[in-house]
Amino acid sequence: MVAIVESLARLFSRPRLDLRHDLPRLDAPISQLCTHAQIESATYQHWLSRMKEAPRRHRKLWEFAYILQVLSEHDMLRPGRRGLGFGVGTEPLPALMASSGVAVHATDLELEQAKLKGWVATNQHLAALEELNARQICDEESFRRLVSFEPIDMNAVPARLRDFDFTWSSCALEHLGSLKHGLRFVDASLDTLKPGGIAVHTTEFNCSSDRKTVSRGETVIYRRRDIVGFLERLTRKGYRTALTLAVAGDPLDQHVDVPPYSPYDHLRLQLYGYVTTSIGMVIHKPGHAA
Repeated sequence: MVAIVESLARLFSRPRLDLRHDLPRLDAPISQLCTHAQIESATYQHWLSRMKEAPRRHRKLWEFAYILQVLSEHDMLRPGRRGLGFGVGTEPLPALMASSGVAVHATDLELEQAKLKGWVATNQHLAALEELNARQICDEESFRRLVSFEPIDMNAVPARLRDFDFTWSSCALEHLGSLKHGLRFVDASLDTLKPGGIAVHTTEFNCSSDRKTVSRGETVIYRRRDIVGFLERLTRKGYRTALTLAVAGDPLDQHVDVPPYSPYDHLRLQLYGYVTTSIGMVIHKPGHAA
């Protein structure tokens, strides 16, 4: 009887995932879905301006703004910070981070593997470091001094990559072959952080089903059960995160874009027979940031 009571006490004393029902806000981001209200916010417009991007209602731009706002909220965008990016392609984030004084180590898939996956043909792969500053977001001297690059397979993150203040990826982990491979990468990304560091990753979220999904292939789609289960496991290991999956139900939150996808009003889309959108996860490593 005593053993049973002690076992139950241990069970109920475990840290629990902070699962909320609040509508997501871009000015105070937690782990959350892309929504129309965030796209219309001043915070979204601020980051589009910083990225020298024309205003558009697009989930990819939301992902960039979300990542930047998470890092800004946690004092990561300042001189002295070190960031590690995975699957960066030609995104503007490394240049913007460098313009704030951050030392950035950008990584992407090796060129020949990227060609096989079609990333080169669709201009989603980084061929030269200078492409990361094509918009001249950062002055050239600071960019050359602060930004470095190396090819990395996200399924085999080198153990030597350590002691970063933060790490990020934008819709990359769903392309690693399976649901398990993507979550295993997120686990590996946490090992690259200092105590108190932050990981922020975006990926595909299944709005249609919490049962059926695409679990293997070139692009997989994470369900509610996958995200909640993964974050619960991290919480039990001492990592901190909070999650809301609430959506207001604005018309654009219900609109589903179909192929060929539009560059505008693109928050939800039809993918392999499912309705998907972007979800962002922010995970705090135990310890105290410097």
